[in-house]
Amino acid sequence: MAIEPDDILTDAALKTIEETIRQAERGTSGEIRVHIDDVCAENVLDHAAFVFSELNMQRTELRNGVLIYLSMEDQKVAIIGDTGINQLVGAAFWTESIEAMINLFRQGKYIDGICEGVNRVGNQIKTHFPYQKDDVNELSNTVSFGKQKAKRTR
Repeated sequence: MAIEPDDILTDAALKTIEETIRQAERGTSGEIRVHIDDVCAENVLDHAAFVFSELNMQRTELRNGVLIYLSMEDQKVAIIGDTGINQLVGAAFWTESIEAMINLFRQGKYIDGICEGVNRVGNQIKTHFPYQKDDVNELSNTVSFGKQKAKRTR
């Protein structure tokens, strides 16, 4: 059954995700973004890599940005890490994180699933890229949306 994004992604839900990102980035110099599309007509990893580039996530100083990509209606998920974090984290971690998210999605806990992914990524980034005293937030914590959404105006 397709997920109706507008039923799930309320303003309160988006604020919860953004606060989870903010908290997950505490104690790390890494950056996390969440991007949501309604549909993804191509390979999810290919499209997530395109979105990663479009969001300029490759421009972090330590190349430690991570994108959590979701396509709600066709239920696709991908996590893409930049070269700095990918050199340190194995593919199994990304797969396990996606599986943890999907397990919550199957229970109808979509926002919890997104936040679980954010928290897992945040904990992993902290291990490899601890907070630095001169750290700045290099990327927005705001959830971004694809062009295919029609109802959300955020």
